[in-house]
Amino acid sequence: MTPDLTKQELTKTAETVLARRYYLKDASGKPVETWETLCKRVSSAVAEVDKDSDQFEALRESFFRMMYHLDFLPNSPCLMNAGTDLGQLSACFVLPIEDSMDGIFTAIRNGALVHKTGGGTGYSFSRLRSRNASVRSTQGVASGPLSFAAVFDAATETIKQGGKRRGANMGVLRIDHPDIMDFISAKEDQEKFTNFNFSVAITDDFMQAVETGSEYSLIEPSSGEDIGSLDAASVFEKIIDLAWHNGEPGVLFIDAANRDNMTPQLGDFEATNPCGEQWLLPYESCNLGSLNLANYVKDGEVDYKRMEGTVRVATAFLDNVIDCNRFPIPEIKEMTLKTRKIGMGIMGLHDMLIQLGLPYGSEEGREKAAEIMAFVRAKAEERSCELAEEKGAFPAYDAKLNDYPARRNAALTSIQPTGTVSMIGDCASGCEPYFSIVMIKNVMDGDRLILVNKYFEQIARVEGFFSEELMKKVADSGTVIGHDEIPEQWQEVFRTAQDVRPEDHIQMQGILQKNGVDSSISKTINLPNSATREEVKLSYLMGYELGCKGLTVYRDGSRDSQVLNTKASENEGQTAIVSSTGVKKSLPDMLSAKRYRVKDQHQKSVYIIVCFDEQEQPMEVFAKFPFDNRVDLKDKSTMWTTTCRLVSLALRFNIPASEIIKQLDRSSGHMLDLPAQLSKLFKSFMAGTQHGFAAICPECSGTVVFEEGCETCHDCGYSKCS
Repeated sequence: MTPDLTKQELTKTAETVLARRYYLKDASGKPVETWETLCKRVSSAVAEVDKDSDQFEALRESFFRMMYHLDFLPNSPCLMNAGTDLGQLSACFVLPIEDSMDGIFTAIRNGALVHKTGGGTGYSFSRLRSRNASVRSTQGVASGPLSFAAVFDAATETIKQGGKRRGANMGVLRIDHPDIMDFISAKEDQEKFTNFNFSVAITDDFMQAVETGSEYSLIEPSSGEDIGSLDAASVFEKIIDLAWHNGEPGVLFIDAANRDNMTPQLGDFEATNPCGEQWLLPYESCNLGSLNLANYVKDGEVDYKRMEGTVRVATAFLDNVIDCNRFPIPEIKEMTLKTRKIGMGIMGLHDMLIQLGLPYGSEEGREKAAEIMAFVRAKAEERSCELAEEKGAFPAYDAKLNDYPARRNAALTSIQPTGTVSMIGDCASGCEPYFSIVMIKNVMDGDRLILVNKYFEQIARVEGFFSEELMKKVADSGTVIGHDEIPEQWQEVFRTAQDVRPEDHIQMQGILQKNGVDSSISKTINLPNSATREEVKLSYLMGYELGCKGLTVYRDGSRDSQVLNTKASENEGQTAIVSSTGVKKSLPDMLSAKRYRVKDQHQKSVYIIVCFDEQEQPMEVFAKFPFDNRVDLKDKSTMWTTTCRLVSLALRFNIPASEIIKQLDRSSGHMLDLPAQLSKLFKSFMAGTQHGFAAICPECSGTVVFEEGCETCHDCGYSKCS
């Protein structure tokens, strides 16, 4: 392959993520690839499908250029596994669970095989008979869907997806299942089902019952019988209450999804992949990729001609991925080849809108987003129809049953989480707005590094309002809103995920769904910590009315595992815990406390408990280390306890937090040992750069944000869902 003459410069973050997660490594764990050689590996493997074509070399080169210049990137499994012995390139799967012991444990086995190769799985537990329903074969009673979901969860915890991608699942239960109330409440305790996102499959009948204040029927899946009813409004209020509490369960509008089922003759949709953007039939998989919209603005206008070229190449690329894929089990291969679904998505939508000067939350911004998505969908279908003429339509296509033109792929578009992929592309994730514009990152020896969004810095310098002082003020406040130095126009354009009104988030999802998205959209509707249950309810109702196929609502700081970030003191340049008096501070009989679950370097759970005074400053630290009778683990527990006592003593003598952090960093031998974990905690207490709360990354102990329906770390690329 002829190398591209223009070298693509990657950001430091991109290189870090690639080295950590994507580049092939030698026996010692050292990366043996560069971005150029990775793109050559992937493009060569995917183009191999057309090796006998006269266009083979040109096609391979177009695949390479498209990826190398970050115009379009496939999903993580494709970047990781194409051209390797593993060769599993799909991101998401839906596996059926039949109502029998053989069916249940077959699904567990199949899920384990999928996770081992780097995929995520969606399961509907709706076919399983309810708890205490009779079982004829044993003359006993059933234990219900949740008991088996716990077994799926345990199996996932064991696999770890080949060391590169942690196992992730979506668990779905229909609203009319007799065990629905138990399912809704299942994740109220956040220590349970930690490898699952849970979503309720809501029907039109249920929503109508909510509207009319009536009851709806519960159906026993093993018999199809109506066995009772529930008050729809009360059930809906319970879903709302739990979503307000910690963001789960989400909701999936299953009838809306099935109305857009392109192959109804093959069955109905029952579940989605872990982040909800792919409705798939049982045993289907989907191959995803995202167009980097940040790269398609030229002279203040959208470069549609260039975008069209990339969409056409990317459609052929994703179609080829199906043929060069090594599927985990035969059933998945058979079903995937029948429908040949692809998921052409987008990332960098906020980047494009910024370059066009359009606020994300404005009507103009939504209209432009809809225009772009409709264009992408139209050009993808155009190319898919051409591919059908060249290679044949997807085998399940039937002109008598399917009222659309013959094409190569049954589904073409979705908007998926882009997580680490958008970090490589240096753009905002998926269709989300940026989570922050200016951040302060704490580095070694207590230094604070200011990280400024590239567009904001450029505009601020051109417009003449850039200053280090202003950047610090924006970082400390967590928003560009309300700073008189920043022109109002740019305050609106640079509104972040938390600044955008919830209704504007939902309207963006709705208009994208309506204009060009075949499957669904993974997006988070961000609510402030002060949001009420009524506001959560209105979000769900609005999403349903706008035709969304699912919704994830997240109230800032609602997860129990999240770490409180204290704000800087009113005195400029000082943090909240900096003074030292040399006098040991006495403590009251009662202190409020927060518990943080982290992982040590052996992936064992450790609980750090921090007690706070009335000013929410940390005063004491404890560690709880689960251990058995092994001497080495007992010794480790003793070491952690001693370290916590010394840190607590330093806090009570008002030793500056920066000094405590400095010593912890010097003592750390591994990024997941106790000194490193405590250092990260205290840095988050000092930072004051986020709204309300920030979760701790289990891999690097960095800051985790909730976006695209999942928890993601922008430091190392960790994602709970991928």
